[in-house]
This record gives sequence, C-alpha cells and structure tokens, in this order.
Amino acid sequence: MTLAWVATAAVIGAASFVMGLAGFGIALVALAFLPYLMAPADAIVLLTIYATAFSLAMLVQLRRDVEPRAIVDLLIGSVAGTPLGVWGLAALPASALNRLIGLMLVVAWVLEARGLYPRKLHGRRWGLGAGVLSGVIGGAVGTPGPPVVLYTATQSWSARAVKANLQAFFVVNQAAILAGYWWAGLLTPEVRALTVAFALPAVAGAVAGALLFERVDQRRFRRHVFLLLLVSGLVLLVRG
Repeated sequence: MTLAWVATAAVIGAASFVMGLAGFGIALVALAFLPYLMAPADAIVLLTIYATAFSLAMLVQLRRDVEPRAIVDLLIGSVAGTPLGVWGLAALPASALNRLIGLMLVVAWVLEARGLYPRKLHGRRWGLGAGVLSGVIGGAVGTPGPPVVLYTATQSWSARAVKANLQAFFVVNQAAILAGYWWAGLLTPEVRALTVAFALPAVAGAVAGALLFERVDQRRFRRHVFLLLLVSGLVLLVRG
C-alpha cells in the first residue's frame, strides 16, 4: 500500500461520501484532486463507473417517487449531447482536460455562491438544453450534474421527487456516457483495475454519507465543499 494509493482512496471515499449525502457531486469533488494522482481521462472514466453504480442503488430505493414524464426532455438532450463530450475526452490533451475540469469547478462555485437559480423555467427547450449540456460536459469531464441540478431547482417538484428524478436521469446519462467510453476505447484494463482497487473506500464513503444524511447541517457542509472546489478549480485552471 503506497502513499499515492492512500491519498487516492481518501479522495474517492470523501467524494463518495458527498454523493451519498447529496445525491450527486462525486466527480465535482474527486476531480479537484485526482488529476494530481492519475491521468485525468482515467479519473473521469473511473468516477463515471462509480457514479452509475451509486445512482442505480439510490434509484432502487426511490423508484416509487420517480416522475418519468418530467425527465423525458432531459434524457433526450443528454443522449444527444453525450457523443460530443466523449469525443472531447478522447481527443483533448491532459492539460486541456485539467483546465476544463477547473473551469467546471469554478462555474459550480459561482452558481452556488450567487444563487443563480431562476424561479421557474417554462417550455421543453429548457429541459432539452439542460440535458444536452449535461451530456456534453459529463462525457468530456465527468461532471454532468450542474445543468440538470439547476434545472430541477426551477421545477415545482417535491424534495423527494427531485432526488428520485435526479437518480433516474443520472442512471441513463451515465450509462450512455459509459457506452461512449467503451466505443472510444477508454474503458481500458487500467481503469478496470482502478475500479476494483478503490471499490471499498468508494462504497464505504457512499454508505456513510447516506447514513448521516439526517444528522449533518447540509447548508454549512455544502458551503465548505464548494469553497474547496473553488480553490482546486483555480489551481487546475492556472497549472493545467
């Protein structure tokens, strides 16, 4: 067991904890650090595998609260946008991917800090647009969450329906992205080995987050997490 393995396990465990607690965010948190520990493309594919598995597990628990008609446009847009994102991951150099990840982290912090959530969005174009953006950035840098999370904030869904619909969306979104990664040859033996090697800290983090959901001040927790994302994003933008 090397120091690099311990550091990687700690990052993945912490990011999985955030996902278990909030229902999303594993890639946003982990990609602030994993590009320093492994190739960015490997990190993105690895986290997509974990995100798919965790979303599916949460969806099984929340399946009765899913509203399929409410997320049809999101799903259509996501499938349409995914190929462009996968192409970007396969074609771009590591430094460009690092800067794209950094940009997404900074954008996520700005949206969170400024509360840039419109009260209501009407019309199918918004759902389709959010889905396309999620497919593109999810395929390219493994962070499909921000556009669809912002979209859900503008809908009159219950809190439980929001979490259920998000998991249903992420299962389809991540499955489409993984199919694209397989087609592009990004599901390499190295990635499969990493998936097995860090499965235990990933599962432990996700379970701990789910169990502590009711006990944690989520507003304060989110504030600290997003501040950390800002610092990490700025570093990635500068260093590439």
